[in-house]
Amino acid sequence: MQKAECKTKPLIQQRNFRPEILPEEWRKSMSSRSEDTGIQTQHSEQKNLTGLLNLISIAGLAVCAILAVWAYKSGILKSVDTLQAFIRKFGYIGMLVFVLIQIVQVIIPILPGGISCLGGVIFFGPWFGFIYNYIGICIGSMAAFGISKTIGRPVLRKMFSEKMIQKYDSWTQKDSKFLKLFALAIFFPVAPDDFLCYLAGTTKMTWKQFAAVIVLGKPFSIALYSLGLTTAFRIIFSV
Repeated sequence: MQKAECKTKPLIQQRNFRPEILPEEWRKSMSSRSEDTGIQTQHSEQKNLTGLLNLISIAGLAVCAILAVWAYKSGILKSVDTLQAFIRKFGYIGMLVFVLIQIVQVIIPILPGGISCLGGVIFFGPWFGFIYNYIGICIGSMAAFGISKTIGRPVLRKMFSEKMIQKYDSWTQKDSKFLKLFALAIFFPVAPDDFLCYLAGTTKMTWKQFAAVIVLGKPFSIALYSLGLTTAFRIIFSV
């Protein structure tokens, strides 16, 4: 009986192992290893999600290309008038679907914003196209800001590359500086607006300030995008 008891004691001691009895250097080593493992896991998750978003973006572009080829062969792209006549067949459903696409492409950047703005003007004409672009982009921007306000900086690292985050992170060092730079970036299409909407949500910017910048700044950038891309589209297809 004594031998059996002796054999079980080491097992009991192993189960009751307490790391706090180790020297301080050992505990620091164990803690740093667990932190490194956690950081590696976060980086791996970020790369996986960023890769998935890139694949979705490529898939979105491929779908657009396929639809363009189909529309060209079907005669829908014979002229802007025939394309708009085709879209009008869907009535309000076509408008609602387009606005929804604009909202989604801001929250999850699956298509370049310029392509969707161009689509709005070509599909619905300059005035209605501008209005639908404006509504969809504003709602999507508000949603991106709200998501970032709720989740915080982790959403940046999950959706965007570390290179982009570091490039614009210096803007957030001073709240007043970020507000001015953000307003300029929204007014002039010179920066990734979708990312900046998420980045704004991680700062002390209020809903009132953000809404004012988006509502007042987006019309000019959307009009500039639409005018420039529509002009280029007409030149290309008139050749």
